[in-house]
Amino acid sequence: MGFLLVAIFSFAQTPAPEVEITTEPSHHLLLENHYVRVFRVEIAARSATLLHRHRHDYMFVMLGATEVSNEVEGKQPVTLKLQDGATGFLPGNFAHVARNLSNYPSRSVDVEFLPNHSQRNSSTEWDEDRGLHILHGGTAEILFAKDGARASEVELQTAGVDPEARSGPQLIVAVSDLVLRVGLSGKGSSNLEMRSGDAKWFALGLTHGVTNVGTQAAKYVIVEFKE
Repeated sequence: MGFLLVAIFSFAQTPAPEVEITTEPSHHLLLENHYVRVFRVEIAARSATLLHRHRHDYMFVMLGATEVSNEVEGKQPVTLKLQDGATGFLPGNFAHVARNLSNYPSRSVDVEFLPNHSQRNSSTEWDEDRGLHILHGGTAEILFAKDGARASEVELQTAGVDPEARSGPQLIVAVSDLVLRVGLSGKGSSNLEMRSGDAKWFALGLTHGVTNVGTQAAKYVIVEFKE
């Protein structure tokens, strides 16, 4: 009887196996190319992901406020309170469980920076790697420049304009629902409609700026890359 109890206890203490991020049920692949791999992540209320490994450096963009326990393998759990639109950068090559401590689903978009691009461009210098720009009807804040990429958070009121021409490849992650008028290299302008959590890749960049043509304020994160 004692042996049986020890065996059951030992089995209960066996760590859960680590899974690849592509097979973790809370991670849903949105797009993948030479530069990035983008996942929409949704963790149910009072639930947790499986233990999964982040092999690449990545950034996250929160969609709504939440409270999570970040349980990195081999370390003590860290509780994080994150606001809507909170964006961060994390070096890769670690395994963790993300546990949702709130009574609502925890939603985010995770953007992995693939090494075939980032290693080649890790020393790329930008004219700015931090800063807040006041726009006509909005703001654009540069959050970080890492792995050959630069991430900025943009907020535009209705009819607000971000006039900056960004010629390199780039990714837009919608924090809010939005409708933007975007100018594409050699293709003129067109409307871009996105829901919160959508991600859109532009191979040639947005060379003529962005205007919020929707009926509500627009919030998004734009990630630029240099060739």
